[in-house]
Amino acid sequence: MTQDATSQPKIKVAVLYGGQSGEHEVSLMSAASVMEELDGDRYEVTPVLIGKDGRWPVPLESLREFDVVFPVLHGPNGEDGTVQGLLRLLGVPFVGAGVLGSAVGMDKAIFKDVMRAHGLPVARAMVVLGHEWRSRAESIATQAVMALGLPVFVKPANMGSSVGISKCKSVEEIAAGVVEALKWDRKVLIEAAVPHARELEVSVLGNEEQRASVVGEIKPRREFYDYAAKYLAKGEEESELIIPAPISDALARRVRDMAVEVARAVDIQGMTRVDFLMNGQTEELFVNEVNTIPGFTAISMYPKLWMATGLSYPALLDRLIQLALERGR
Repeated sequence: MTQDATSQPKIKVAVLYGGQSGEHEVSLMSAASVMEELDGDRYEVTPVLIGKDGRWPVPLESLREFDVVFPVLHGPNGEDGTVQGLLRLLGVPFVGAGVLGSAVGMDKAIFKDVMRAHGLPVARAMVVLGHEWRSRAESIATQAVMALGLPVFVKPANMGSSVGISKCKSVEEIAAGVVEALKWDRKVLIEAAVPHARELEVSVLGNEEQRASVVGEIKPRREFYDYAAKYLAKGEEESELIIPAPISDALARRVRDMAVEVARAVDIQGMTRVDFLMNGQTEELFVNEVNTIPGFTAISMYPKLWMATGLSYPALLDRLIQLALERGR
């Protein structure tokens, strides 16, 4: 005789969100969606909102009382391996990538080095540290133009959600872009723009056995897919999310296979979203970045891509929690 599912003990889930990074508000939106969609018959959900000042509302030891922790923390001090290391020390299973995958995935400069080491294509770029910029800003900006051409993208190495990113078409704009990026991180990436760029994204799911979703395409109506387009209510008016992407089946397979290669190269388990840039004329692909805790809002690509692949939002959350418990065991 089988026992009714509702009589089984509920899985105790702590949802971590908020935090100190510049993506605090994004985290609030993502966590609200996650908590709304977690099945109340299966899960006992406890919100754990970390303040912008870094204060936790509960003693850290109390996290051991939960069966699994679901971090919905974007950016530094959440997506960069710090919280993952804390949870590892506490011995609590958690959703998403481990310490190494999170740390490498967060740092765009180190991530691109790893991609090159694995023979995976990335755009040409140079790294600038804050102290270098302060001592020779003009020569660095000129060097960037000579080495990379124009336009370029200037971005903080350790931020997500397009925070602090600028598209620059002159030496003067590069200087302004670096100053803005240094507000968010001590390390800045200046990267060559991919000509005729199309933005493709793939969601990856799994621990040892990983699978990729259908490929999606983002067509921003601004210069690029910025913070407003990703997360604000008007975002859907300022960008078009096309799922599946209008590309050939052969190209879609290549993108999906490469997404899994990227996740394995960085040793990312659980989940990640892999973002590509493609030259729209030559179909040359470039790995742009990974997001180990991608957005989970109503308009976020990670869950939307899985929904288009046949996995509903609640079923995706179930799978992520099962993956965390499997890895914990």
